[in-house]
Amino acid sequence: MKTLFAFCMVWVYSYGIFAQNATSNKLIVNTASDFLKLLDKSQLEKISYSYDTDERFNWYFVPKARNGLMLREMDDKQKDAAMNLLKATLSQQGQEKAIAIIQLEIILKELEKAPPESDYRSPVKYYFTIFGTPDEKKLWGWRIEGHHLSLNFSSESGRIVSATPLFFGSNPGIVPTGEKKGYQILKDEANFGAELLNSFTHEQLQKVIISETAPGEIITTNKRKVEALAKEGITFAEMTSMQQKLFLRLLSVYVKNYPLGFSNELMQKIEKAGLNQLRFVWAGGKKYGEGNGQYYRIQNDVILIEYDNTQNNGNHIHTVTRDLTNDFGEDILKKHYEKEHSKN
Repeated sequence: MKTLFAFCMVWVYSYGIFAQNATSNKLIVNTASDFLKLLDKSQLEKISYSYDTDERFNWYFVPKARNGLMLREMDDKQKDAAMNLLKATLSQQGQEKAIAIIQLEIILKELEKAPPESDYRSPVKYYFTIFGTPDEKKLWGWRIEGHHLSLNFSSESGRIVSATPLFFGSNPGIVPTGEKKGYQILKDEANFGAELLNSFTHEQLQKVIISETAPGEIITTNKRKVEALAKEGITFAEMTSMQQKLFLRLLSVYVKNYPLGFSNELMQKIEKAGLNQLRFVWAGGKKYGEGNGQYYRIQNDVILIEYDNTQNNGNHIHTVTRDLTNDFGEDILKKHYEKEHSKN
């Protein structure tokens, strides 16, 4: 078991340069502070909320108006500072995916043949929101959100303490035509899931595949609070050694979106909850683009990851990572309140 965990960790850490080390997120605090210094009074009013507001839970991944400060409302210098915050928030891989998702709006507009004046699909319709005041010691948070992207983070005592929900989506999943034909942002999420599925024996597949039809959306949608879904599918303990490695490789695709320090802590948390209790569930067709779509999820008592590819004839991907114990930093907020009240 330890050998497999070590394998997973090496695989995670071998990708890119991460913004946060294991003990400090000073870069994120400084980047957020520098960004806020560039904003005028009206912009600060739009972007700023208290940490304990219900607005922190008002998340979604569809193209809709949101609360916060939109990229469109910023000048070029402010936009650069905003994107620096996004980059500081994620690993190299994570930031590349997030930026690609934002830019994919341009391709989607072309594919949908929208008129030039339409801004329904637009890379500047992404919103930045700050909860509390960026500080290395105090509790604060930030959200970066728009179509197919939702990043929800909390920081306390100089470190990221919560980083879920985290939503990455892609429409199209694979660009079908034009100069970018074949372009695929969430390639590993799709291919590694399929590779794991195809590694199972006929007998194992009887457990793994729970339905021939995929659900039309991630099951947890944009719920504020989620709980573990049904204990279906195949467990890590029931897999062969090679299948376990493929499973951990898939899990790492999601974990390595985070900075190094936090990704390490999250993997340790998942392991502590029991790698043997991790489950893999599949629903729908076995091949990308099949009419009945594809869905899979990974979960134990700590983590819940969903992948759904059903819309647009199986070429429209939604993925989400949820922490079943500390989404939106609720466990941290509870402990924070208890600590503050004990001083009185």
